[in-house]
Amino acid sequence: MAALQQIMENNQRAENLIDSIKSEMTVIQNELEERQKQQLIVENAALEKEIEAALAQLIQLEVRNGKKQIVLPGAGTGATRGMCTKVDTEEPGRVATAALTPESKVAPKEKKDKKEKKHATAEKSNSSPEAAPVDVGRLDMRVGKIIEVGRHPDADSLYLEKIDCGEAAPRTVVSGLVKFVPLEEMQNRLVVVLCNLKPAKMRGITSEAMVMCASTPDKVEVLSPPANAVPGDLVHCDGYERQPDAQLNPKKKVFETCAPDLMTNAELVACFKGSALHVPGKGAIVAQSLRNVLVK
Repeated sequence: MAALQQIMENNQRAENLIDSIKSEMTVIQNELEERQKQQLIVENAALEKEIEAALAQLIQLEVRNGKKQIVLPGAGTGATRGMCTKVDTEEPGRVATAALTPESKVAPKEKKDKKEKKHATAEKSNSSPEAAPVDVGRLDMRVGKIIEVGRHPDADSLYLEKIDCGEAAPRTVVSGLVKFVPLEEMQNRLVVVLCNLKPAKMRGITSEAMVMCASTPDKVEVLSPPANAVPGDLVHCDGYERQPDAQLNPKKKVFETCAPDLMTNAELVACFKGSALHVPGKGAIVAQSLRNVLVK
């Protein structure tokens, strides 16, 4: 009987121990879930801040590029609420919504309006950049500053540059100028950059833009913006509305069509069909000595 009693007591202790372990495991599991929940809350908050910072940076760049920002009701209440409406000052009357609030989702009764808008959008496509006249206005030329330059690691005739174009990060640009322009003349200088070419690999490195130059078979000169220009300044051409493509379609040959009419004149000013390229209020784009030659 004593042995049986001992066994029963041992069983009871074992059951109590199992119950205690189960309770502890439940507590630990709850703590883990709570920690994970708090961690997700912290991560979501950090992500929301990153989104808001990126949005603010995007708005800053668009303002710099001439796009007026109009705050919608509810803007500033979160990364995914309200945001803003962008009014393109280069195309008056065209309004594009950057983001919509959850409340602005289309209700079933608004499907008809949605279809009408879809038809209007289709009609608008006829006035898209690709349907616009093929002229210098399609080219996104801006002032840039070379902040870093060196030889391409795999090509003796190429420079590898980092160019500040007034954007969040400098652009990587590969230029075949080694034979024409000394390295010291490339450093820390202002240049004119064609920014909407499709990025292309040159000897294994992706080039994101092109430095514009006055050029002959024997001599090449990097075009110079006005001395008071700053990275990000937009280059305009009198008589041609500046409405650049987001990215030039290589199949459309926009730059190739414009190239024969891009030349310096007798006063060294870079022109398109005789109209000067310039930074409004600051001055013309010029070559150093090459007159009446192609710009490319």
